[in-house]
Amino acid sequence: MASEKLFVVIPAYNEGKRIAKVIRKARRYCENVVVVDDGSSDNTSEVAEKEKAVVLRHIINIGKGAALKTGCDYAVKQKADKIIVMDADGQHDPALIPLFVKALRNNDIVFGCRKFNKKMPLIFRFGNSFINKVQEILFNIRISDTQSGYRAFTADAYKKIRWDAIDYSMESEMIANVSKNNLKYIEIPITTIYAEKYKGTTIIDGIKIVLKMIWWRVAK
Repeated sequence: MASEKLFVVIPAYNEGKRIAKVIRKARRYCENVVVVDDGSSDNTSEVAEKEKAVVLRHIINIGKGAALKTGCDYAVKQKADKIIVMDADGQHDPALIPLFVKALRNNDIVFGCRKFNKKMPLIFRFGNSFINKVQEILFNIRISDTQSGYRAFTADAYKKIRWDAIDYSMESEMIANVSKNNLKYIEIPITTIYAEKYKGTTIIDGIKIVLKMIWWRVAK
């Protein structure tokens, strides 16, 4: 619906060199772009402000999960109807925003699904596949790319999936909460642009995520 209010939330840490292009492209499809500067030591905030994004700042670096929650909480306070979250480093193509919005018409949450290729190291591809399988076993929810950060959800769904994790494990906690609340979800394919050496969930991060998933299953 034309009257619906859409927000794009972008967590950022030392992405001053790349974030201008990301914001510029995102603003073609959404007026409300929010950048959460998670304690950057470079000019990320200044560049984002110059590109007319709303900039929220953490004094120190806390983690992606905390930054995303800060941005999504802000969007909800601003009466957002739908929220799209994406990375600041240019890996996610803002041109796909209309596809996410369309997919939200009949779903509570939309997961971007990457096509894994040789640009992503084998160990990370294996790690993602392992986490996907553990997630399916523990929460009976099948998602082919549980670690993708390109997602969209309604404001109502956000209130149900709002996570506690401050690090990369928030992506898995979000899925656990989708399962817990029986939310309707869908995956859509996305392209991923690797501008440099692969960044993201490390082996140590992966181990922590799996341990946390087991805890969420037992505790929640």
